[in-house]
Amino acid sequence: MAKFSPFKFLQEVRSETDKVTWPTRRETTITTIMVFVMVTVASILFLVADQVIRVLITFLLGIAT
Repeated sequence: MAKFSPFKFLQEVRSETDKVTWPTRRETTITTIMVFVMVTVASILFLVADQVIRVLITFLLGIAT
């Protein structure tokens, strides 16, 4: 069984972390804005779909509001 060395493990973690290509501040900002835009679009889409379904169900069941 191999011996476990915390120091060697931390060295390997650090060397692997150095290989990561980290996004720039601009890339992070653009990606964050894109996420907020997509969340807004999805929210509006689901709101409209929900209202259409509500109107159809109300019409089909003959419920007066």
